[in-house]
Amino acid sequence: MTEMTPLDLAHAAMEAAPEDDAARLRFFERLADCELFILLDKEPEGDRISPEIFDTGEGRFVLVFDREERLAQFADRIVPYAALSGRVIAAMLAGQGIGLGVNLEVAPSSILIPDAAMGWLAETLSHAPGEVEAAISEVRPPQGLPEVLLTALDAKLATSGGLAKMAYLAAVTYEGGGSGHLLAFVGARPGSEGALAKAVGEALTFSGIEAGALDVGFFAARDEISARLSRVGLRFDLPEPASAPTHAPQIPGADPAKPPRLK
Repeated sequence: MTEMTPLDLAHAAMEAAPEDDAARLRFFERLADCELFILLDKEPEGDRISPEIFDTGEGRFVLVFDREERLAQFADRIVPYAALSGRVIAAMLAGQGIGLGVNLEVAPSSILIPDAAMGWLAETLSHAPGEVEAAISEVRPPQGLPEVLLTALDAKLATSGGLAKMAYLAAVTYEGGGSGHLLAFVGARPGSEGALAKAVGEALTFSGIEAGALDVGFFAARDEISARLSRVGLRFDLPEPASAPTHAPQIPGADPAKPPRLK
């Protein structure tokens, strides 16, 4: 029996509970986070790709697969393709009137996602949290946060290797009033703050939880607050970055700042 992929499992959970919004959100989160292999009608030319578009009675779709062997099984011939994250594909298709066919005919997660749903996903992923500055007067152990959020944070931070050393989740009170929960990143790589804050925002969104339920902060390991957080906070260790190859070919979509362009 073929091993179930994370996308298969998320799809099965969604199908088993069609009225469960949380299960549907988790499926879209897995779709955004995983690497997908998109079928092309010809080889990429620089940063331009030309996906093969299928016209059906339900609309126009491009086809993606979460395993190379699944794409090969569907095509049954040598075909050009590109490997892109789901979030890049969602942004690429936004406003094009094109939906997404996922693992069609070759996996239990076979599904047609209409263009309106892909537009929603692209818009959801584009949201960026606001920035505020506030001094912390008290730090306490976290309390009352739903398990679904803790699981979502753990999964999301596992995909953020190399952006920070660790993070602590704690309840805090701010000077001048106000309290809540804070996810504090320690030793964040310079310039990574926006990406980390966005990842936390996505964990909240796809858990079905209000974005204001969690603040995000960034601290150096030498800061006094970091020691206080380490004593009472729930710790998340981010994985070490994978070793970069000495030479890697330029693949469309490999640079998040330069998404591929449809031809």
